[in-house]
Amino acid sequence: MNFNTEFHPVTTQPQEIEAKSFEMIADELGPHSFTDEQFPVVQRVIHASADFELGRSLVFHPDAVQAGVRAIQEGRAIVADVQMVQVGISKPRIAKYGGDVHVYISDPDVAAEARSLNTTRAIISVRKACEAHSGAIFAIGNAPTALLELIRLVKEGLAKPSLIVGVPVGFVSAAESKEELLKLDIPFITNRGRKGGSPVAVAAVNALSILADTQGR
Repeated sequence: MNFNTEFHPVTTQPQEIEAKSFEMIADELGPHSFTDEQFPVVQRVIHASADFELGRSLVFHPDAVQAGVRAIQEGRAIVADVQMVQVGISKPRIAKYGGDVHVYISDPDVAAEARSLNTTRAIISVRKACEAHSGAIFAIGNAPTALLELIRLVKEGLAKPSLIVGVPVGFVSAAESKEELLKLDIPFITNRGRKGGSPVAVAAVNALSILADTQGR
């Protein structure tokens, strides 16, 4: 089998590829209203999705970036709604400060309680996480019901996350859950509309952990 081709990549060096990608993203995105501290998160989200519309739809609470950086540096837990988010987050940068990434949606007790209450495992896993971790960063990329439950717990004073990265993707309640998040007066990163997903949540958290490293030097 012949794999010869006339096309040759600009570079095969990983760091050069990323740097070139970020340069292209900045050029193609053009004028924007993001702050200097928010823009690295936007860049990494676009890098993960190749979706400029998604990048432009991001919304930041004014304290979101610094709240996330501070929580990582303090070793706060990161709670993911699904395993895909947990797997994608860079563990060494989180562990450097004593933190870890947790996901509870597949725990047997969560599944059993969800069945008994006729509700989603995502809802029960959020309740379990809020009991286990005060001041955590929540990274929700898949389950709108998880985000809505977290919002309810915050409103009722039963949860106090350091930051909510709420970017669930989908057609049922995804856009609506993010609009509800925008009403909270706690640090959040979200986007408007149906787009989002686990890669977006991962990209945002990884961007924050890189900023935590940079600011910690």
